[in-house]
Amino acid sequence: MPELKIGKAVPDFEAAATGDKNIVLSELAGKNVVIYFYPRDSTPGCTREGQDFRDHHNKFKRQKCLIFGVSRDSIKSHENFKEKQAFPFDLLSDKDENLCELFSVMKMKNMYGKKVRGIERSTFLIDAEGILRHEWRGLKVPGHVEEVLEAVKSINKEP
Repeated sequence: MPELKIGKAVPDFEAAATGDKNIVLSELAGKNVVIYFYPRDSTPGCTREGQDFRDHHNKFKRQKCLIFGVSRDSIKSHENFKEKQAFPFDLLSDKDENLCELFSVMKMKNMYGKKVRGIERSTFLIDAEGILRHEWRGLKVPGHVEEVLEAVKSINKEP
């Protein structure tokens, strides 16, 4: 699988989403796309991150930017999480880890002293032409969504 690089096109992908949808990257042309990867539905950090994206959703919408959250949880789990938190954006299920592999977000992590393989919290900004413009890896939740929004605004101001 090709390695993603800033300034290069993101390979087309398709993923199952909440709302009984399939999201295909090439069908989103003309809009900026934020894809954020998080470890697990309904955990404290992941809930806070989703809430931050929810609370800023209208600002992203005004920038012609779509938001998608991705984890390895099932669609059923995603539907419950989305409904409970009133997320106005879809969550993508990546049970087979195809998107995780494409974006290289699977890492060995320490969980209570044990090594476990899991998703490293990461966000990617793809512009309206399908080009990867920014990536944030191993990020901390506080202040992150505001930083992503500023990056979206800056690419929209480019000639």
